[in-house]
Order: sequence, then structure tokens, then C-alpha cells
Amino acid sequence: MIQGCLLEAALGERIGVSDGEWALIGPLLPSERGRGCRPAGDNRPYFEGMMWMARSGAQWRLLPDEYGKWNSVFRRYRRWVETGVFDALLETLAEMVERDTSADMIDSTVVRAHHCAVGLKKGIKSTRRLAGRAAALPPSSTPDVTGTDGRSASS
Repeated sequence: MIQGCLLEAALGERIGVSDGEWALIGPLLPSERGRGCRPAGDNRPYFEGMMWMARSGAQWRLLPDEYGKWNSVFRRYRRWVETGVFDALLETLAEMVERDTSADMIDSTVVRAHHCAVGLKKGIKSTRRLAGRAAALPPSSTPDVTGTDGRSASS
């Protein structure tokens, strides 16, 4: 996965949590049950993969292989979002340090949107092309506004 490695190299460090941080966070995360015949994996690489996604702003498919399969990390992330795991984690960590959570906010300089999320459709149209197109169109069936007496000025 060359693109993921380049992005990680550009950031200059591996994104993850220390053992001390994991000792606090790990027990707060729900234990996963295996699906089908496979046992559930450890939460740490999944959590670190989610942190990598939040830090890098990349697409899920560019997640480096060391964090697991991108789709598995994404599905666990969606499950945790839907069940409120991150909200409970934030509240519990805030209680541990006795901090007021009413002032929590996200700085928009950190949140990155993909270029497709801007809302533009295939670029901005040129006004010259629109003017040229209007001149080439056949006359409309509705008459233009005429004088007050109902006749045009040329007649």
C-alpha cells in the first residue's frame, strides 16, 4: 500500500497510543464478539486505525495494513458510533480528570473534507460559454416585454 506509506511518512510518525494510554482507554471500549467462525480481534489496532483516519483525513481504503483491513476497521467504527461508544469514552475520560465537558468543540481547521464533499459539480461553468449558448438558441415562444401600448418601438 504505497499511498498509505507515503502519507504516514509525510506525517513523520506512526499514529497510535502508548501502553499507558491504552491501559486507560482499552477497558472503556466494548469487547467484540467474533462473527461466524472467526474470533474478534483486539481493539487496539482498530482504535489506532480510527485515530489514523481522524489524524490523516484520508479515505478509508488508504488505511495502512498494519491497522487491519480497512473495511473491518470501518465497520467497527460505524458500530461504535451508532452505539455511542465515543461519546461514553469522552465523558468517562473527562470525569477521570474532572473536566467540564460542556465546552467541548471541534476546531474546523482539524476537520478535513474530501474534495468531492465541496458540492461543486464538475467545476464552475464559464459565463462566456453560457452567453454564447444563449445567442445560439432559437427565439423563445414567449414575446419580450413591449411598450405600454402593446407595440414595439420599431413599428
